[in-house]
Amino acid sequence: MTKKENKHLYALVGKNISYSFSRGYFTEKFEKLNLNNHEYINFDIQSIQELSQKIKENKKQLKGMNVTIPYKLEVFNFLDRIDKTALKVGAVNTIKITKKGRLKGYNTDVYGFQESLKPLLKKHHKRALILGTGGASKAVAYVFESLGIKYKYVSRNPEGKKQISYQDIDKELIESYFVIINCTPLGTYPNTAQYPSIPYKFLSEKHLLYDLIYNPSETTFLRKGKEQGSMVKNGLEMLELQAEKAWEIWNES
Repeated sequence: MTKKENKHLYALVGKNISYSFSRGYFTEKFEKLNLNNHEYINFDIQSIQELSQKIKENKKQLKGMNVTIPYKLEVFNFLDRIDKTALKVGAVNTIKITKKGRLKGYNTDVYGFQESLKPLLKKHHKRALILGTGGASKAVAYVFESLGIKYKYVSRNPEGKKQISYQDIDKELIESYFVIINCTPLGTYPNTAQYPSIPYKFLSEKHLLYDLIYNPSETTFLRKGKEQGSMVKNGLEMLELQAEKAWEIWNES
């Protein structure tokens, strides 16, 4: 068997992902563990329809994939099986390729978010606002449900009972929702001056602001919360935890 045939290949599926956390994280991990026959690459595709060809081209070596925006939901149609948590969440961010070549989808964002959030929660953190309604926000909502925290989605185009608009956030609302999670891309490098439009002046030391963004390490959203005395956390630990959970899934027999 040649070295090439024996390669263990992993990939991140996404769009415009040259900045990718996952590739850097796993490349470093493989180096530390002396896994010279392991490689992590990007499947940077403009349409989910291109995924079949990428899988076909790398069929012998490909062992697992991570999925990022905007394909966490669209990828469902390419999977043979979906883990029950991922099914409930409605988003897949990890795919295991079995020995028989079947694709099974998981959601490790749930694990990453829950484990990084739990140590920060206090008794008064009973209600949360989720800014944004994309794939990652679904994992956040799933965690809140499992922890018994009531939540509302905040959207530019709200739909249904659980969603409100940014214009609906006033002093009264902010003072009864002490957890605020940014699941939007606003503030991500290089557009670091951007931030979600909420009335930051009503925040207090009782609030916990969590940003799924990790680059920059302190977004304008977090800085504005910090200035009001709020507790803040970025998304780096969540990413590291979900990556380790993905590694665990890929290596389960």
